[in-house]
Formats: sequence, C-alpha cells, structure tokens
Amino acid sequence: MRHQTHEFDRWADVRAALADPALVPEPPAGDVGSAGASVAWLRSAVARFSSGRTHRRRRALVEAELARLEPVTLRDAAAAEGSEGSEDSKGSDSETRVRVVREAPPVRVMRRVAVAATRIAGREIAAGDTVLLDLATANRTHPVPLTFGAPPRVCPGRAHALALAEGLLRRPLTPFARLHHQAAPLLLPNAWDYASAAALAAGGFPAIGTTSLGVAAALGLPDGAAATADATVALARRLGRGSFLFTVDAEGGFSDDVAEVVALAERLYAAGAAGINLEDGRADGTLAPVALHSAKIAAVKSAVPALFVNARTDTHWLGREQDTTSSRLAVYEQAGADGVFVPGLSDPDEITALASSLVVPLNILYAPSGPPLAELAAMGVRRVSLGSLLYRGALASAVSTATAVRDGRPTDLTAPSYAEVQRLGNPGE
Repeated sequence: MRHQTHEFDRWADVRAALADPALVPEPPAGDVGSAGASVAWLRSAVARFSSGRTHRRRRALVEAELARLEPVTLRDAAAAEGSEGSEDSKGSDSETRVRVVREAPPVRVMRRVAVAATRIAGREIAAGDTVLLDLATANRTHPVPLTFGAPPRVCPGRAHALALAEGLLRRPLTPFARLHHQAAPLLLPNAWDYASAAALAAGGFPAIGTTSLGVAAALGLPDGAAATADATVALARRLGRGSFLFTVDAEGGFSDDVAEVVALAERLYAAGAAGINLEDGRADGTLAPVALHSAKIAAVKSAVPALFVNARTDTHWLGREQDTTSSRLAVYEQAGADGVFVPGLSDPDEITALASSLVVPLNILYAPSGPPLAELAAMGVRRVSLGSLLYRGALASAVSTATAVRDGRPTDLTAPSYAEVQRLGNPGE
C-alpha cells in the first residue's frame, strides 16, 4: 500500500493535528544520520518528553532550585552586565519577541506519522501516512504563535527566562512592574476608599488595587456603566497621598473615544497611579471590538509609558466568545499591554494554556471555590486579584455585626480602634 503525505499550514488545522493521538513523531534513526540528527528528532518529538512520572520528578527538582532565585534579581544582573543598550533596545520589546517567535519559530515544520486512521480538516488520513505541519506559515495567520507545537505547559524557568531577556534588552521596569517578576505571584487586594487602601498597605501588601464595584456601590452608582469616572480620578488623588503603590480599575476607560481614555490615563498617572485596568466588557453584556480595545491600550502606552496597563478580557466573566480569549489576549499583548487579566477563569488547564502562550504576566481573579494561590503560581499566574471580594466581605461583616448586637448575640469582630482609623486617614501625622 502506498502511503500519502498530507500538508497543513492553517493554524487551526496544525493545532488539531498536534492534539490528535493518532499522529505521532517518527522514531529516531539510531546511529544513522548526520551530526545533530538526534537533537533534531528530540525537538520534533518534544511533546513526548514533557509528561509522565519521570518528567514530574525532574520538574519538581528544577522548580525547587528556581524558587531560590527571584526572577527580577536575574533581570537586574543581566541589565547591569556590559555596556548600556542603544536607544532602540530600550523601547518596548514585547512586540519584537512575539514577531521573532511568529516569523522564526524554534521548529518551522513538524513531521508526524499516523499510527491509526484519523481525519484532519475534512481530510482522511490513513495509518502509515505522513503529515507535515507548517508552523511558520500557520503563525502568520493567527495572533497566538505556535512554537514547538507541544501541548501547552508552563516551563518552570519561564519567569526567569523572560526576566533575563528583559534585563538583556534593558527594558525599563517600574517598581510596580517589578512586583510581577518575583518568585511568588503578586497578591493584589482591592480597596474602595483611602482608609481601606491604607489599612491593606499597613497589613504588608506591597501594592493595592481598587475595585470598581466597591467605588460605584459606595456612591450608589452602577458598576461597569461608565458612571464613576470623576469618582475614580478623585479616589486616585486621595490614594496618591499615601506611600504605597496602587493601580486603578478604570472599567473600559469610561469611554470608547481613545483620546478620552488617554486623557483619563494621564490624570490617573499624574495623581500617582502606578497602573490601570482596562476591560473589554460592556454594560450591555457584550464585548468591545478587539481593534478598539487594542487601540486604547496602544494609545495609553504611547502617552504614558510608565503606567502599567493590565488589559482585561471579559470573555469568561460575561460567558461570551470564550474561544476567542487567547487570541484577544495575544492582540492586547502585541498592542503593548504590560499584563493581561481574565476574571472568571478558574479551569486549571485553561489557565496553564494561557500562561504558556503569553510573554506578559497573566492576572487571575481569586475565587474561594477556585484554585488556591500556590496552585495558581504553579500554573504560571503572576498576579492574583481579590476584586470586589473584600468590599463584599466588609458589607457582610457590617450586617452580621449589627444584627448580632440587635439580637443579643456576641460579636466576633476585632475592629481597629477609632484612633487607629483616624491615623489611617492622616498619613502625614
């Protein structure tokens, strides 16, 4: 029987072929072949060597060693080595790194052999047929580049490698950005006023976020409806009095006019904000067009380069177009986002897949029923936000305490004293 050769260069088809258990790498050629042939085979068969008990043991040892070195320390050492970089090297390098992976992936063409009959993109593939997968061409048609083609897994040294690359390229790193390159993810608690932010900072948290729900609800306004632009700026000005780093939840920038979003970002930065969250979810439950949201990100980064832009997609939060999550994040990353955020996502496999496909840090919203912090860290998450959890917990505690007093039950709350709260509101005294 004569076997056929099938070629695929569409991103979706290549991805499907890589996931098909009927298509496997060819066995090695033994001692026959040119020098380096065994290495080439190993690269083409990389998916075989990234799972199993032995791999898990090796990975655990590597992770234990890497945990002893903060990625940002490696970055600083690389940045200090040698002469100063050129002006070009000091610019944004995220787009450059994505372009290199897209145009020159580590493996340009992968070869598979069918061990059983299967079907890819409507094409019948018989046992024994050869399948050629053109990763380089596939990458040019999709925002998420395929690299080695292995199923997505987070490399234990990924954060360290990216930090080393940042250092070698001498990309400026703000104090807030540095917090995303530590051995442990940044746990970001979200405040709704100055006192809550100051109390969290006093509790040892290195940076504080704001919660748009808490800010809106405290004013009797709806969240996500662009109703709190002035209140958000006013809160940022109050938070700027403190000595802590903070980032602001600004919904979608409170406008679809890119110039207005840039003006808001400039006001927040002038007030002292280290970062901003920009989401693509809308009040009517739809998602903003990718092109519009990426234009906002690019314009803000151009106008305020030092402001950390956390680009949020609400595909999982709203339960819409979830299959576009990775492609949306890839476009936002390429537009210049410093980090990306997917609230509502809690599936470990999906989180790992996203983290493995990104260059910038992945932010996940903590959920009491979802993975704990340590597991999120193992999945590659670099920032974990608490969102409105603290505000909602404070409301529940207030009602619980009041009803306990009313009903003659004991109260378990250990509250700060009047004087302590007064001091929170007067940081200079």
